[in-house]
Amino acid sequence: MLLNQPLLTIVIPCYNEEEVLNSTICQLSNVLEDLISESLISKHSRLLFVDDGSKDRTWQIIRERHVNQFHVTGLKLARNVGHQKALLAGLEKARKTSDCVISIDADLQDDTAVIKDFILKYLDGCDIVYGVRKKRTTDTFFKRTTATGFYKFMTSIGIPLVPNHADYRLMSKRALEELSKFTESNLFLRGIVPIIGFKSACIYYDRKERLAGETKYPLKKMLSFAFDGITSFSIAPIRFITILGFILFLLSGVAGGYALIQKFYGYTSSGWTSLIISIWFLGGLQLISIGLLGEYIGKIFVESKRRPKYAVETDLFTSPVENMKSKRARIILEEMKQSSK
Repeated sequence: MLLNQPLLTIVIPCYNEEEVLNSTICQLSNVLEDLISESLISKHSRLLFVDDGSKDRTWQIIRERHVNQFHVTGLKLARNVGHQKALLAGLEKARKTSDCVISIDADLQDDTAVIKDFILKYLDGCDIVYGVRKKRTTDTFFKRTTATGFYKFMTSIGIPLVPNHADYRLMSKRALEELSKFTESNLFLRGIVPIIGFKSACIYYDRKERLAGETKYPLKKMLSFAFDGITSFSIAPIRFITILGFILFLLSGVAGGYALIQKFYGYTSSGWTSLIISIWFLGGLQLISIGLLGEYIGKIFVESKRRPKYAVETDLFTSPVENMKSKRARIILEEMKQSSK
C-alpha cells in the first residue's frame, strides 16, 4: 500500500456527447474504483467533464450524475471554444488540487485499460505519459495516409510531435505548472507538451471504434487543426516562400537571357500561351504567399489582444475537503428527511 496516494483527476472535454456520456461515466468510474481499491490513487480522485457549449443534454447528464456520484464533477463553458481550449480549461482547473491529471476524449475510443499503466509510470517518476496508438487500422486509407504524412512533415520542420499520439496523456502537477506558463491564444497542446522537457514515457494501445454518436473532427476541422499546428510552431512555410521566390528569380533570369539571345539572332516569335500561363502561375503564387503571410499576421493580431481563452458559466468542481463537507451535508439532509417521515 502506498503511503502517499496521488490524487488523480481525469479531464474529459465534451461537445454534444449525450449518446455516449452515460457509458463513458460508467467506464471511467469503474476505472477509478479499481485504482482506488488497489491503493494506487487517492479515494478523492475525480472525473472532471468540461462541457464545451453543447447544444444537447450533455450538461444535464453531468449535473444529474454529479448529484448521485460525488466523484463526477463538471465545468460548463459559456460558449463553444473548441476542443483544445476546453481541454485546457479542465487542465487548469484540475491542476490546483490534483497530483496528476489524465486527459481523454468522451467517445472512449482510447483504451481506458491502460490508465493503470499511466499511473504506474507516474509513480515511477514520469511527469508526462503519452498514450500512443499501436496502429491505425480503424482509420480510412485517406485518414491513415494523411495522418502519417502530417507527423512526418511536422518532424521535418522541427516540431517535436509524438507520432500517433492525440490528447490521451497523463501530466503531473509539476508539468501542468510549466504548461500554465505558455500563455498563447493559438493552442496546439500536442506540440506544446513535448517541449516542456520533463521525464516522459509512452504507453501503446489499440484504438477502439466510437461507441455512439458522430466524430467531432471531420475533414475540414482536421485540416484546420493541422494548419494551426504548423503555423503556430514554425515559420518554415514563410522560409519556403522565400526560397521559392529566389528559385523563380533565377529561372526568370535564365529565361530572360534566353529571350535576349533569341532576339539577337532574330528568332523571336509570339508566345501568347506561355505568357498567359506564366502570368497565371505567378499571380496564383503571389496570392498564396500573401494569404500565408496574412495567416501569421492574423495570429499576431489575436495574440496581441490577450483575450480570455474561455469563460466558465457553471463550476461543479470543488476541492476534496469542500467535496467531503458537501457530501456530509447531503447525508445529514437525507437523514433529516427520513426522520421527518
